[in-house]
Amino acid sequence: EPTVIVATPDLEAPWKIERIDGVEVLRVKTQQTKDVGLIRRALAECWLPFAMLRGLRRSPLAEVQWQGVIWYSPTIFFGPMVRAIKRRCGCRGYLILRDLFPDWAVDAGVMRKGLAYRFFKWVERYQYASADVIGVQTPANIPLVEKDSQRDGARIEVLNNWLSIPDRATTSVDLSVGLLAGRTIFVYTGNMGAAQGMDCLIDLAAAFQGDDQVGFLFVGRGSEVARLKARVDSQVLSNVVFIDEVDSGEVPAILDQCHIGMIALDPRHTTHNIPGKLLSYLRAGLPVLARINDGNDLENLINEEDVGRVVVGDTSDRLFEHATELASDSALRDQMRGRCVALAERDFSSASVVRQILAGLRDQDDVSSISE
Repeated sequence: EPTVIVATPDLEAPWKIERIDGVEVLRVKTQQTKDVGLIRRALAECWLPFAMLRGLRRSPLAEVQWQGVIWYSPTIFFGPMVRAIKRRCGCRGYLILRDLFPDWAVDAGVMRKGLAYRFFKWVERYQYASADVIGVQTPANIPLVEKDSQRDGARIEVLNNWLSIPDRATTSVDLSVGLLAGRTIFVYTGNMGAAQGMDCLIDLAAAFQGDDQVGFLFVGRGSEVARLKARVDSQVLSNVVFIDEVDSGEVPAILDQCHIGMIALDPRHTTHNIPGKLLSYLRAGLPVLARINDGNDLENLINEEDVGRVVVGDTSDRLFEHATELASDSALRDQMRGRCVALAERDFSSASVVRQILAGLRDQDDVSSISE
């Protein structure tokens, strides 16, 4: 019987309990951490675990004895809350680690290795030391986390991203009208921030400006959205549409109207991940066009499974060549469609992730012994 504890900045009361799809959800009032300045965000995230603990302790769930605690990073600041729950309940903790902050921020040029970096590294290591098992996205991240993990006996393992089979989705977004009507559509969904290096995709759209058969759709939010929109406006690109963040339930219906899914990771990264948007694309049967950093395991995944095309590093000409191939060859896209769906079902199901996390919470290495 899981309980999900959620930070909710716009909550009026200190806490609120809901049931969503049969799951108990405790909302606790916190400070705003999104769409604010960097300094304000850093202060709010530092306070986040203490605000959530305060809300939990004021709620009717204050004395509930949980058998395990699972938390997701980013953010890196949940360590104090996790330790408090583990200490009270005498349980184990599983960290689902989806990016390596602050190192990716240094790679992307957002941060220097100064005082702030050293502080965030201390917070990161405190979080690692709070975990019994750490699930990273790719094998390449295991040695990076081992280097920073200071807790003897904490197991570090690959935990794939996951995506459940969506219910039949609907959306108010209709791409059969407007700028993208009748075009082969490249779509990008999710965060648009410094870690992504999104300019390569705007450059790609500019390269296709003279082709009225190809269009580009960007769906989501992030620190770079305003600047990217300004670039599109200044270059008078008539083949690009931005849509603000939508409910996740609408995304499958939007992807059903598109043809190729795009991924961008800043080539300066030395850390690695398998973006969650990849799973959305695979589940929708969309071939993938990816620009990634050197050494990322995503390159082998895309090439070995033949579910798209990938470019390593900052090579815009090669990216354009791959995009042209995918846009012009509908037969190739149809061949890839089945492989995309099969890969999503085989390697990125939520059922397999549940078994693996439960094994970690029970201190069992034999994942196959855990019943679905």
